[in-house]
Amino acid sequence: MFTKAPNFTALDQNNKEHLLSDYTGKWVLLYFYPKDNTPGCTQEACMIRDEWDKFKDLNCCVLGVSADSQKSHKKFEEKHDLPFPLLVDSERKIIKLFGVEKEKSMFGKTFLGINRESFLINPQGDIVKHYTKVKPAVHAQEVLEDIRSFQD
Repeated sequence: MFTKAPNFTALDQNNKEHLLSDYTGKWVLLYFYPKDNTPGCTQEACMIRDEWDKFKDLNCCVLGVSADSQKSHKKFEEKHDLPFPLLVDSERKIIKLFGVEKEKSMFGKTFLGINRESFLINPQGDIVKHYTKVKPAVHAQEVLEDIRSFQD
């Protein structure tokens, strides 16, 4: 059995409010990423952008989430012509709700960081797939294939 996706509210890069429950009736790719304009995050966002028509054809909305500011998200969207909302989670409420804040280490120091993870949510609001090992170069294709397989 699937788990119901926890509801949340957040503002995007254009100061528009998004409530997860507003997307009932559509597929949702909720993807978490560490930081705007870093190589892996840019690649992942651009791969989704490049497949945007396919996401729309499958009735799938995409919501990107990181702890970056609205201003940072806006620059990221404009620089890469991203057609989907980037949700601001500076207080890490959504990040914690979905359990994607993990201990990481860099240069011998440990810190809490955001894992690159995604959740595929069906039109009924259930999490049907949790992607824990996201590869930015192939993630968009992987999600599209999964949506198609759930629709068959």
